[in-house]
Amino acid sequence: MLGAMTGLGQAGAALSQRTVLITGVSKGLGRALALELAKRGHSVVGCSRSQDKLNSLNSDFTSLDLSSSANHLLLPVDVSSDSNVQEFARVVVERKGVPDIIVNNAGTINKNSKIWEVPPEEFDAVYETNVKGTVNILRHFIPLMIPSKKGIIVNMSSGWGRSGAALVAPYCASKWAIEGLTRSVAKELPEGMAIVALSPGVVNTDMLASCFGDSASLYQTPDSWSLKAATMILNLTAADNGASLTV
Repeated sequence: MLGAMTGLGQAGAALSQRTVLITGVSKGLGRALALELAKRGHSVVGCSRSQDKLNSLNSDFTSLDLSSSANHLLLPVDVSSDSNVQEFARVVVERKGVPDIIVNNAGTINKNSKIWEVPPEEFDAVYETNVKGTVNILRHFIPLMIPSKKGIIVNMSSGWGRSGAALVAPYCASKWAIEGLTRSVAKELPEGMAIVALSPGVVNTDMLASCFGDSASLYQTPDSWSLKAATMILNLTAADNGASLTV
C-alpha cells in the first residue's frame, strides 16, 4: 500500500508542521523519533513514566536549539492506566489541540524465558503496556480525531508480531495482538483517517539487547533508524489505512 509514498502531489504534506504524539518518548526509538521530528520543525507531544528522562529529553530540545521548548509538551503518563491516559488526553487537547499523528510506541519485553518459566506478573506487564496501553490511547484520542475525519495513528509492531521467536512468547503475542487490533480498528475509522501497524525493523535498543546480548550492537542505531522512520510516518495518508508496514 503506502499510497503516500507514490504521489508527488502529497509530498508537500510532510513539510507542513504537524503535532505528533509519541508514547514511550523518553528512550530508544521514541526518543530518537521525537528528536528527529523536532529537528524537522514539528511539534512533539510525548509521554513516559520517567520524569527524569522526560527532563533530559526536554533539555535536548533546548540545548540542540531545535525549537523553543514551548513548542513541545512532555508529560509523565503510565499508558497502562486508563485514568492516566484520560487525563493526558484532556491536557493535550487543552494545550496543544488534537494531534495530527499518534505513534503508539510505548512497549516492553519479557526476559528471555520459555513461556512456562515466565512469571505471571511479567507476562501481565508486557500486555499491560504493549496492548492495553495502546488501546487506552485509542480509546481517548480517536473520538477527538473523528469530528475532523483526519489523523494518522501508528501502532508500533514488530517482525515478531508477524512470525514467532523462542523465549519471547509474551512479547510476540502482544505484537500479534497489535497487528490484529490495527486491522480491526481500521474498519471502524471514518474515511479520511488511517491506522497502521509499523514494524521498526531490527534496531539496537535496550529491548533488543535484552534478547540478543552484545550482538545487538551489530544493528542500526535508533538515530539512524529515525531518519527513515520520520519520513515514512510523515508521508502516511488515509490510503494506508489498515496496512502492516516496515521501516
